[in-house]
Amino acid sequence: MLASTYQAGQLCSFGTHEGKLQVDLQPYPLAMGIAVGSRRVAVGARGLIWQLDAVGRSTASNIEPAGRYEAALLPRTAHVSGNIQCHEMAWVDDQLWVVNTLFSCLATIEPGYSFVPRWKPHFISDCHQPGDRCHLNGMAVDESGPRYVTALAETDMPNAWRGHKHETGVLIDVASNEVVSRGFAMPHSPRVYDGRVWVLDSGRGALELVDPSTGRRETVTVFPGYTRGLSFCGPLALVGLSRIRETSVFGNLPIANQKEELKCGIGMVDLRTGKQIASFQFAGGVEEIFAVEVLPGVRCAAIRAPGTNQGDSDEAEIWVAPPPSGDLNRLGDSASDQPVMAGRAG
Repeated sequence: MLASTYQAGQLCSFGTHEGKLQVDLQPYPLAMGIAVGSRRVAVGARGLIWQLDAVGRSTASNIEPAGRYEAALLPRTAHVSGNIQCHEMAWVDDQLWVVNTLFSCLATIEPGYSFVPRWKPHFISDCHQPGDRCHLNGMAVDESGPRYVTALAETDMPNAWRGHKHETGVLIDVASNEVVSRGFAMPHSPRVYDGRVWVLDSGRGALELVDPSTGRRETVTVFPGYTRGLSFCGPLALVGLSRIRETSVFGNLPIANQKEELKCGIGMVDLRTGKQIASFQFAGGVEEIFAVEVLPGVRCAAIRAPGTNQGDSDEAEIWVAPPPSGDLNRLGDSASDQPVMAGRAG
């Protein structure tokens, strides 16, 4: 499982090995959205969208300590988007879609452009000028592509969403461009899963089910934290939990009354019963979680950040190269035949 925290600027990997929890943190400044695709992961960071490629299981197992990792995600390319406040992201086939919060639209990432606007809420007049008009932030995708989005208000002026954010959040159907449910307190992370629509009502710390035909909402459970970041694994939901800062952004939220009791970490709920069954909490250093994404079929993954393994870092650098076939013009046919080399240069 991966999680991002923009406040601490870290990409976190959670896994298990020999029955013990393994947690790895790597620096990605202002890390926010995470998109998990086939053998690749995209991470939105400060002004850049990084693509991390997966090496094969056989090569990942050679990373020290040998045998711990089933996969490794290594940074390969970065797209310069500029600081578009890139929130949630998702791969749709081979196309990366992003929630471009600064420009109040959904956009795709294309060569030659910072971003390409593809969709905007009907109440937004212009998505070619920056301004964060409604704080568009979350995106649910299904087999058709982007399906639902969340925004903090139906407003069309820069930062106008801040006025009554504790009650003006909306869930919008992308296909019809109609609001299907209103009254959320800073909603995030809409998802389509198991034939149902899920949303985090962040300012209330709640995981909710929404009936898009009526707008009716049902609270599944309430967590001791500002809920943001949602992923599923079978009958389980994994939810990011954050503490809140008493600022113009988080003031007056329903959970502000329990500010001192709020936790930062990952909560787990059994969807069959609605009961919270486990949690991971950061004792310090990390205050806010943004995205939570499951890596299907991976028990423990190694991750690296660009520019790490240098200077006084204790980690060995990782190189991946084709096998020594004798033909330098022939690259390996698959990631599984690429040997991994770990060491420290010089």
